[in-house]
Amino acid sequence: NCSSTNNSGNTPTTTVTKGTATTNKINTQGQQQQQHGNKHKLLRSLSSLPDHNHDEDDGGYKSHVRRVPRNNYIPKETTQLHDEGREYEHGNENEHEFELEQKQKQKQGDGPSVVQPNNEEEVINAVNVNNNNDNQSPSHISYLADVTFPITSELKIVKPNDDAPNGIWPVYRIMDENGTFRTNINDGYQNMEQQQAEQPSYSGDEDYDGYDHNDKSINALKHQLIKDHPQHGQSIQSSLLFHTTAYASTQYYKSFAETFSSVHKRTNSSSTSTNNNTTSSTTSVDSKEEEIDNSNSLLLRAHRIMTRLRQMDDVLLNAQRQGRISFYLTCRGEEGIHVGSASALSIDDVVLAQYREQGILMWRGFTLDQFTNQCFTNDLDLGRGRQMPIHYGSRALNYHTISSPLGTQLPQAVGVAYKMKLDKLARNNNHEASNNNPTTPGDKKDSISIVYFGDGAASTTDFHAALNFAATLKVPMIFFCRNNGYAISTKTTDQYASDGIVCRSRGYGMAAIRVDGNDIFAVHSATKAAREYAIEHSEPVLIEAISYRQGHHSTSDDSYQYRSVDEVNNSENIHDPLRRFEKFLMKQHWMDENDISAVSNEERMSVLKAMERSEKRPQPKLETMFQDVYKEMPLNLMIQEEALQKHMKKYPEKY
Repeated sequence: NCSSTNNSGNTPTTTVTKGTATTNKINTQGQQQQQHGNKHKLLRSLSSLPDHNHDEDDGGYKSHVRRVPRNNYIPKETTQLHDEGREYEHGNENEHEFELEQKQKQKQGDGPSVVQPNNEEEVINAVNVNNNNDNQSPSHISYLADVTFPITSELKIVKPNDDAPNGIWPVYRIMDENGTFRTNINDGYQNMEQQQAEQPSYSGDEDYDGYDHNDKSINALKHQLIKDHPQHGQSIQSSLLFHTTAYASTQYYKSFAETFSSVHKRTNSSSTSTNNNTTSSTTSVDSKEEEIDNSNSLLLRAHRIMTRLRQMDDVLLNAQRQGRISFYLTCRGEEGIHVGSASALSIDDVVLAQYREQGILMWRGFTLDQFTNQCFTNDLDLGRGRQMPIHYGSRALNYHTISSPLGTQLPQAVGVAYKMKLDKLARNNNHEASNNNPTTPGDKKDSISIVYFGDGAASTTDFHAALNFAATLKVPMIFFCRNNGYAISTKTTDQYASDGIVCRSRGYGMAAIRVDGNDIFAVHSATKAAREYAIEHSEPVLIEAISYRQGHHSTSDDSYQYRSVDEVNNSENIHDPLRRFEKFLMKQHWMDENDISAVSNEERMSVLKAMERSEKRPQPKLETMFQDVYKEMPLNLMIQEEALQKHMKKYPEKY
């Protein structure tokens, strides 16, 4: 429950009634305001984001990215709660007793279950009003006002032979908007198995005494979180984000430092091996990039990657507005999907992305210079300048080059997974895999393919073909849908009448799970569980991550033609995945506002420096246009190249 004060000093109050919620109209300076306006005042008052206006001039580059001012003060005023004629005020000694009584009633089944909101105003209160209350988790989430999902704290891959969830598929979540791990008491979905029987929990090391906030070791934090939140114990224990980089390297990844150095040697040598203007070339690597890949904590690495991704999007978006590059597309608001899923994969897992997943490539070691080289299409661009900006690719990092047409990567990913299945069968037939040498999660023998796509791509025929092939061929892969609310300008409510994308898995006989895409921990756990299922059963899994696209579809789009500024502000202020993660780190005393600001400034300057270096590079030489199409250039391409050279010699003034 909360209230906000307007500029004239008058204070509105929020009255919450069982199953209903109304926002009182406010009389300001004698003028009656409309209730619709007050709703957005309430939403804006919930903002905990700092003011990120960038007025400074960063080396000739001035940011024009819009930010929302921060409301710094939310007064404690009288709030009435009606239950059997009882009410109390904030600060009343009966408040805590009242909440415990209600939770106990709900737990024992004596009280009402969480009520499904019936209208937009109730959604505002059921979903958002508790974001500043550390003691109560929301029961539902709504990233679009007219689309609401119940929340579950249980990690469960719904298998093809399992009963489908009753009603709307729940959204799996670990961390709420305030940065705390949720309890399952307020779960909006009450039909999972743990509601009918005692849900086993993982309590961790019983001899662990307690968490010392001065102890910044990841193990200390992990043990304390397990102790405080046993219902999430298994997810915390198995999460690679709660392990050191060294552990993750030996158990799941190749060494980050090893991958980092070897990748750049291979990618840079391949990009310059046929380029006559250079005999040797290396991509400049910022010191912070070396630091991030040698970090001892995956949590801090995850935060820096998310921050770097956001800063890169801001800088390159503005570079396009200034005419320095031709096109750009941001992933603002979806960084939790990128880092959460990428951190749960092996480097040997093959990624086929759409065009809004640059964070997966960044997590794997793609440098800022390689990103900016591609966007500026210079001579160090791995694509030789033949692709639109943001169409990245890296053979060394098992990341297929982006294709512009929507959905083409979906059936291709099935082909990749089918090849993996055939290779594994061949190895087994040749007795190369023995019981004495079991495979490990990081072994290439246990790799999968994962394909990313948006809710709009789920409306293509390639989506149907891919899921049908994957299910019938029984291939080890993950279909990862980023449901961010819009297919360019088409809202999801105008795109389909079903319960999102995840429910379609039933028609294909496929395992599936729906997850909160703005919760990095939930995305990581869901992806890791889906990967393990795909490998164990040699079957596909569909993941639907519910999120919100804060930016325009691309630099060719103006999203305010089809959605309101208030809707975007609501997402930025309340549901932002980066800010949610930062709140968690601050609550655990791993970072403070100064640390966060320092990381943001460092990454911004790193992006600017990389952009300046890339902008100064020459364009690729003309002969590279014919290279890398085939492993060996065929005769027809040789004839075309010769004809082009003759043409240019004949008309030199034109070239």
